[in-house]
Amino acid sequence: QVQLVESGGGLVQAGDSLRLSCAVSGRTFTTYVMGWFRQPPGKEREFLSAIRWSGTDTYYEDSVKGRFTISRDNAKATVYLHMNSLKPEDTAIYYCAAGLTRVGDYNYWGQGTQVTVSS
Repeated sequence: QVQLVESGGGLVQAGDSLRLSCAVSGRTFTTYVMGWFRQPPGKEREFLSAIRWSGTDTYYEDSVKGRFTISRDNAKATVYLHMNSLKPEDTAIYYCAAGLTRVGDYNYWGQGTQVTVSS
């Protein structure tokens, strides 16, 4: 089992930056990839970014490429999502997820953290 806890969400203004954290615990050595997703109000959950637990491979959805950066600190077992130039349309619940076998396949999910961007 892998447990995920997101933090760092909040209310910010358009143009601000925010860093989300995802603390990973449990059988972290089984983790292959970590991902960030979001679910805007009334919409389906969408992929944002992913990073392999080892190595340097990162992946981004086109709409956030250049504004969002994913990183990890294996010593702290934490994955981050750095978000710059936030827009009101970035308002959503943000989730992190862990996959055990391959990029795109996620087995564990956190509870989510709310990000609200005011105009």
